[in-house]
Amino acid sequence: VQLQASGGGLVQPGGSLRLSCAASGSIFSINTMGWYRQAPGKQRELVAAITSGGSTNYADSVKGRFTISRDNAKITVYPQMNSLRPEDTAVYFCNADLFLGGIPIRGPYDYWGQGTLVTVSS
Repeated sequence: VQLQASGGGLVQPGGSLRLSCAASGSIFSINTMGWYRQAPGKQRELVAAITSGGSTNYADSVKGRFTISRDNAKITVYPQMNSLRPEDTAVYFCNADLFLGGIPIRGPYDYWGQGTLVTVSS
């Protein structure tokens, strides 16, 4: 199973970025997909997550600015990040809580994608 993250980069304060994370491999089902971030010298924190049913959870610091969506057919999750601030600068990591395909079905397991750097600076 792989989680392929993309979409990071440099953006000016007030700008927008859209990250994406695509899951592939022998996956039976995915419960929750989400994004975490880790700024230098800080602990990794939840940014946003979405369940298979579409329920969402956001960090207080991004509510009203970030929107997470999910394409179950493509097994991809997209956080749309608007009104970015310098304090949003961090390495962003994709996460999925999933069941592996096969007989028997195994899981749930926690998988992480590689980080993608988001830098908000003028």
